[in-house]
Amino acid sequence: MADHSKPPVSELAATTLNNDAGSLKARFSDRVPIRSVVCRPDGGAGLAEQRVRIGGWVKTGREQGKNTFAFLELNDGSCAANLQVIVEAAVADLGQLVPTGTCAVLEGVLKLPPEGTKQKVELRVEQVIHVGPVDPSKYPIPKTKLTLEFLREHIHLRSRTNTISAVARIRNELSFATHSFFQEHGFLYVHTPIITTSDCEGAGEMFQVTTLISEAEKLERELIANPPPSKADVEAARLIEREKGEAVAQLKASKASKQDINSAVAELKRERENVSKLEERLNLKPGIPQKDGKIDYGQDFFSRQAFLTVSGQLQVETYACALSSVYTFGPTFRAEHSHTSRHLAEFWMVEPEIAFADLKDDMNCAEAYVKYLCQWLLDKCLDDMEFMAKHIDKSCIDRLRLVASTPFVRITYTEAVELLQQAVKDGKKFDNNVEWGIDLASEHERYLTEVKFQKPVIVYNYPKGIKAFYMRLNDDSKTVAAMDVLVPKVGELIGGSQREERYENIKERILEMGLPLEPYEWYLDLRRYGTVKHSGFGLGFERMILFATGIDNIRDVIPFPRYPGRADL
Repeated sequence: MADHSKPPVSELAATTLNNDAGSLKARFSDRVPIRSVVCRPDGGAGLAEQRVRIGGWVKTGREQGKNTFAFLELNDGSCAANLQVIVEAAVADLGQLVPTGTCAVLEGVLKLPPEGTKQKVELRVEQVIHVGPVDPSKYPIPKTKLTLEFLREHIHLRSRTNTISAVARIRNELSFATHSFFQEHGFLYVHTPIITTSDCEGAGEMFQVTTLISEAEKLERELIANPPPSKADVEAARLIEREKGEAVAQLKASKASKQDINSAVAELKRERENVSKLEERLNLKPGIPQKDGKIDYGQDFFSRQAFLTVSGQLQVETYACALSSVYTFGPTFRAEHSHTSRHLAEFWMVEPEIAFADLKDDMNCAEAYVKYLCQWLLDKCLDDMEFMAKHIDKSCIDRLRLVASTPFVRITYTEAVELLQQAVKDGKKFDNNVEWGIDLASEHERYLTEVKFQKPVIVYNYPKGIKAFYMRLNDDSKTVAAMDVLVPKVGELIGGSQREERYENIKERILEMGLPLEPYEWYLDLRRYGTVKHSGFGLGFERMILFATGIDNIRDVIPFPRYPGRADL
């Protein structure tokens, strides 16, 4: 694992503790990010007497000294901490500046505050460059404590709150860490399609992509505005066409001039086009087109059924079988009508695929990746994690340290079931029965990670009946080379497997699961031509954020949650 620890203070002093505020300016802006001031090891004290321009939004504001000056807590989203700002009434209209949510661009001098105060530095404003005012009676995000449920009703403004902005920075760091991990280990990033014609999981819970409905509605509106011709209209046009044809024949027979013949032929051509258009409109029928009593997808945009992808795995395998080590990281979709705190209709998946790798290699990669993510947050995002520990889940940092530093337990599915059955014998009560062949429930997974082992657990070799068709059949013909990484707090974080590389075996599995072969012919080609042992897994990105932050509902760790009944913005 690469070392992502912060450089020593002496190195920071030589690099980041440059006391020239001009060098701290944002690259593409004339302001100094607040993080560049307050997140220095000295808290910004070394910048005292420097002139800076700061921009941000007011978290809290209060007028003091009989309204002669105001204190503002300004935040620009670059970090969790605010910069304290002092504005005198002679400089600006204080009443316009103090409401929570106000945007302000301010220029002034950084000063050391009086001894004993929490701040290491504060800004004495000399000029107000810009004010984006707020009507406090209407602003929906006041400085009072707000629930995450309430904030979902104001999705376009919730990123201004401390919690959601911290989640955004944590999510950003985990995204960066994901790319860093795989790039450092020689993986290529492959963009897999969002629109697909195959169901990776075989569950059928997919969003359909179609233009048939909109085209049918468009046609219906057009037919109302311009009614189709009657059969009599078409017959009359055909009669005119025949007359024009006869006229051409007579002109040719009488050896008329070339100009007259060409003119008559042009008229005939126009009439034929008119008849063709009338016949086409006569045959137009409102509604979705059908063929043999079924929807005719041949007339759809892609000339076949298409869906939003539930996984990029199958497609990224095509690149693994040529480029060896690849990964995809993008949005996936599930039309499962679920309202639980663990389900979204749109979510993000990280899916690496490794050629020449078996299940053990797959487990090693998954464990290293999760450890890397945890250590990255500890090294790069500790201030936001400390905010989470203070306000959301006091154990979240300890959990990251545990996972980053502890070898994962590895047990077979059969051993896991035996441990759970023993727990039941010893008096543990589960809502879901424990028997060989079940898909482990979240309560079972959390028992193994939080009670039995108190650390992450990888369960492998699952019954084939509860796993997807592409997982490699083991020699016992009852289990497949699948693995799930279970972690405290959320249960399953990663699901993966060694893929079935044997042509006859995977063909048989597809048919066994009642799936049609035709949509998977391209997938079978990977086994027909130069087949190779390969493995991979998928990490639910939002679940990783739930695990890291301790937030309870998955709708609060994605910027724009989509779930049944809601697709705001």
